[in-house]
Amino acid sequence: MEKKPLTYKDAGVDIEAGDKLVDRIKPLAKKTFNENVLAGIGGFGAGYLLPSEYKNPVLVSGTDGVGTKLKVAQMADVHDTIGIDLVAMCVNDILTVGAQPLFFLDYFATGKLSVDTAEAVIKGIAKGCEIAGCALIGGETAEMPDFYTEGEYDLAGFVVGVVEKDEYIAGKEIKPGDVVIGLASSGIHSNGYSLVRKLFFDILKLKVDDYVEELGDYVYKILLTPTRIYVRPILELIKQIKVKGIAHITGGGIPGNLKRILPPNVNAVIEKGSWEVLPIFKFIQEKGNVPEEEMFKTFNMGIGLTVVVDKENAEKTVEFLKEKGETPYVIGEITEGSGEVVIK
Repeated sequence: MEKKPLTYKDAGVDIEAGDKLVDRIKPLAKKTFNENVLAGIGGFGAGYLLPSEYKNPVLVSGTDGVGTKLKVAQMADVHDTIGIDLVAMCVNDILTVGAQPLFFLDYFATGKLSVDTAEAVIKGIAKGCEIAGCALIGGETAEMPDFYTEGEYDLAGFVVGVVEKDEYIAGKEIKPGDVVIGLASSGIHSNGYSLVRKLFFDILKLKVDDYVEELGDYVYKILLTPTRIYVRPILELIKQIKVKGIAHITGGGIPGNLKRILPPNVNAVIEKGSWEVLPIFKFIQEKGNVPEEEMFKTFNMGIGLTVVVDKENAEKTVEFLKEKGETPYVIGEITEGSGEVVIK
């Protein structure tokens, strides 16, 4: 009896689907290209020419994922915003040293490739790159049968940026008397979703398409609000005002992230009530009976990024950021201390 030929597709990997995806995403990526992109999507490697205006360039790299926010996107079958989160988590990180993101690469892994789903995800990634002003020049799509359940996928992102060596922001100049300014977040961003999912779906028994009266929207819209990308306004701010330190408020909240940029001889004293805590955080705290300390340690609490400037530049900084469409608040000051963040 003649045996049936075994193909890669029989084993669960569809090369043709992968090729179709590449054809679909090439135009999305090309929209993010600039004159420095030498080779992009489709080759074995992507080339990027370092901008000539830098005299002593420092390359800054970052990588991140989106965490279990992906589960919400997959539950809701809404995939065109999660890519913005992926870019945001990476570019906001390298922004903290004053780096301009140059190019971005993504890794998309799934059990069975859905071209439509993958295209929607990468559409979001391209959108995020446009917002951040960087080029989506490459990536990898991995189809791994039996590794992920049907409909599941995972994401990782990688960014490379550049900053002049003498303009690298390391926080070393932060001193007592300086002011901490917080920029409003768009919502939960991309941290704390294991707690969020447990509350919304296990404890409150909500579905992704349920309407939440207290929050005035549907669950999936609330939970899939994209992470805010702060790149353009902050890079413009740095050109105008001396910024001494920048912290991206992600996992660990304000205490865990602002601490990372403080010299060992100062504290940052953050004043509760100096900014608007978004309704989603009040909802989580009340419905989940979450202790306030846990809220500040897990979530951004309405502040997605902090910058530290001289006191004399605080008002000017706030006004500048408002002009750029941000919502800034003076949320604290730097005092003598031991490298800690105090919230009072």
